[in-house]
Amino acid sequence: MSTSGLIQRTVYREDHEQLREQARRFFDREIVPFHAEWERQGIVPKDVWRKAGREGLLNTMLPEPYGGSGDFGHAAVLIEETARAGASGLGFALHSDIVAPYIHAYGSPRQKDRWLPRMAAGELIGAIAMTEPGAGSDLKSVRASAVREGDRYVINGSKTFITNGINCELVIVVCKTAPDLGAKGVSLIVVEDGTPGFSKGRKLEKIGLAAQDTAELFFDNVRVPVDNLLGQENMGFKYLMHELAQERLVVAVRAAMSIEVFLQKTIDYTRERKAFGQTVFEFQNTRFKLAEAKAQATMLRVFVDDCIALHLDRQLSPERAAMAKLNATGLQNRLLDEFLQLHGGYGYMTEYQIGRAWTDARVGRIYGGSDEIMKEIIARTL
Repeated sequence: MSTSGLIQRTVYREDHEQLREQARRFFDREIVPFHAEWERQGIVPKDVWRKAGREGLLNTMLPEPYGGSGDFGHAAVLIEETARAGASGLGFALHSDIVAPYIHAYGSPRQKDRWLPRMAAGELIGAIAMTEPGAGSDLKSVRASAVREGDRYVINGSKTFITNGINCELVIVVCKTAPDLGAKGVSLIVVEDGTPGFSKGRKLEKIGLAAQDTAELFFDNVRVPVDNLLGQENMGFKYLMHELAQERLVVAVRAAMSIEVFLQKTIDYTRERKAFGQTVFEFQNTRFKLAEAKAQATMLRVFVDDCIALHLDRQLSPERAAMAKLNATGLQNRLLDEFLQLHGGYGYMTEYQIGRAWTDARVGRIYGGSDEIMKEIIARTL
């Protein structure tokens, strides 16, 4: 049992909380002192991934020998600790809670043994290449192709907005193996860094998430063994739809913790900052805004924890995950804007984390499926 500062939480077990303590020590030692420099550099050094692997902080939800003996609760506490540390540059969650689970769920025993232990060690950094310049959230419209020639697939196409795109050493490519079949012709094929014809474009300049390496990827007659196919040919869209609920919950978990962290930071700041002979907190407007924020954050916390509990029992539906992401990221964007306002001019300075958090949060309503896609998923159940 743990507390978020808002309510007593019951979704986590003792082993989850033990991992939280270990992760918090790691973040305080290896991440927080250096994150600002990584934002200036635009990338997190690979040796940080290796250190996290040695600490057992990657692939935590997978069973031994692929990362640990954990479940999504272990992943969730790491996501929360990432948000608590303000470590927006880390691509650990995408690597551990999105890419690795695809390989674990749909890979052959040989594929899992080949890639997952090295991913758990931080020796292979994972990415997933879905989005294309002309496709966006419409995965049925991907144009990257994979044509089978004997015992090889030949992949051609380009991808954009790929998280871990510069650092990645393994990427799951969403491509068409039967273009005439639309969504029923999509497959997932793994490409490793160094494969001839696979290249990484420029590191994309973003308005937020400055330390996270986001890139374009190019595939020019990339030949990979047929053994690199995940699961069955032309089943990729079904696999994506099954796993996207967890990706959306990951986003919601992070957003909920971000709200709580910056609510407390704003309370602390307004209690110290003085204006017109009193603290900013003493103004009724400030207290009412913070009270409303606490009420809304508490409601979100109860809902997100319920989604975590459902997912631990494999009962989280796609529409409920969409609701969690839609509500969490919308509330995060609105409340962080309120918190920044209460910081006054200092909220706009990089000296305080709130400005960076406010900018970083905006992408939450876009990646993992935009707000509009979430509403469409929910609307189908009406």
